[in-house]
Amino acid sequence: MSTNEPGDENFARTGSSTPLTVEAVQGVLNGVIDPELKVSITELGMVSELLISDLGVVTVEIALTTAACPLRYQIKREVESKIEGLPGVSEVIVKYGEMTAEQKTNAMERARFQARENAAPTEVSATTRVLAIASGKGGVGKSSVTVNLAYALAARGLKVGVLDADIWGFSIPRMLGINDRLSGTDGKITPNHISVPNRLDPDSPDGGLEVTSMGFLVEDETSALMWRGLILTRALEQFLTDVRWGELDYLLIDMPPGTGDIQMALARMLPQAEMLVVTTPAKAAQKVAARVADMARRSHMKVVGVVENMSAFVAPTGESYELFGQGGGATLAAEIDAPLIMQIPLEPAVSQGSDEGRPAAQSDLGAPAATAFHELARLVATDLLPPLEMAGCTARILEIMADAASPKRATP
Repeated sequence: MSTNEPGDENFARTGSSTPLTVEAVQGVLNGVIDPELKVSITELGMVSELLISDLGVVTVEIALTTAACPLRYQIKREVESKIEGLPGVSEVIVKYGEMTAEQKTNAMERARFQARENAAPTEVSATTRVLAIASGKGGVGKSSVTVNLAYALAARGLKVGVLDADIWGFSIPRMLGINDRLSGTDGKITPNHISVPNRLDPDSPDGGLEVTSMGFLVEDETSALMWRGLILTRALEQFLTDVRWGELDYLLIDMPPGTGDIQMALARMLPQAEMLVVTTPAKAAQKVAARVADMARRSHMKVVGVVENMSAFVAPTGESYELFGQGGGATLAAEIDAPLIMQIPLEPAVSQGSDEGRPAAQSDLGAPAATAFHELARLVATDLLPPLEMAGCTARILEIMADAASPKRATP
C-alpha cells in the first residue's frame, strides 16, 4: 500500500489502494470518441497496444486510419485526459500506429452500424433500399439515369421512390412528365404517384413510382432558388421526414453534382444509403467523379458501382462512334475499386424522352438505351442491392423463440 497521504501532491496520481489494471484503463478509453466517426476508439479497434508498468506509466498505441490523420492530436489529448484521471497513474505515453486494410474495413462497418442505430427517424422504412445516384459534375446524365433506372425497377413490379435532391437544379418532374403540385394531410406530404405496368409478369401487381421534388413546390421550372447550405439541408430533411414514402422497395435519390452540404446531410440522415456513381467516357468527368466516391467513403457510404453514360453512339447501320472518348468508366471503376456495372449508349431517344416526359425505359426493349436501363435494373434488383425480405426473418425468429420456450415432449 502506498505511503502517500491525502496532503501529498502526488497522492491523486500514485496513491491508491486500488491497483491500476488494464481493465480500468480500457474502461476509461471506452469514453474516448473518434471525432470524425463518432464511435469509441475501443469499439473501432484503434487501441492496438496497452501496457502498464510497475511505476504507473501507461503506454497506449492508437492505430489511426491513416498515419497523417489531422485529428490525432485531439485523440491524444482525450486519451491522456481520461487515463490521467485514474488513481495510480504517474505518466501517460501515447504512440501512433496505422490500421491494416482489414482493420479499416471493420472500423468503417462499425461506424456505419453506429450511425444507423443513432440516426434521426425518417419516413423512409428500414427495409427500403436507398440508392444515391451521384456525379462529380453536371451534364453527365445523372438525372436521366435516375429516372430510367427508377422506371425500369418499377417495371419489375417493385415500389420505387424518387427523391429529387438536386434542390437548385431540379429536373425530375419534367423528365417524368409530372406537373401536379404536392398535397398532404395531418402535417405530412403525399408524393406524386405513377403506376408502371409490370413487364415481367402482367398477371402480377404493377409497380409504381412515388416522386417528390422541389419542382412540385415552385411556380415553374424557371424559378430560381437562391438558398444556402443550411436551407438546402433543411429541405432535404423535410423530404425525408415529412413525406409519406410508405413501404418502398427502393428509394432512388437524384443527388446534386459535387460534394457539398446535401451529400453530407444524406450520409448523416440515411446511413443505410449506398451510392451509384455516374460518369461519361471523358477523362474530365472521370476525374471529378472520383471525388464523389472519395466523399462517399469518407462518409462511410458504400459505392455499389459505376455507370458510364453516353458511352457510344450506335448508328442504324450498326457502326459505333465514341463521340465522348472512351475508357472513362473503366478507369474510374479501377481507381475507386468499384465495378463498372453498365455502359449506357448515347441515343437521341434518351434526351428526347427526358424533354417530353417519357423515359427511354418505357420504349421497346429493342432500343439500345432502353435495353441497357432494364439490364441495369436487373443487376441492381438481383445482384447489387436486392430488395430486403423482412417478414420471413421475423416469423422465423418468433418460431425459434416459441420452440425454445415450449416444454420438450417425451419421445414415445
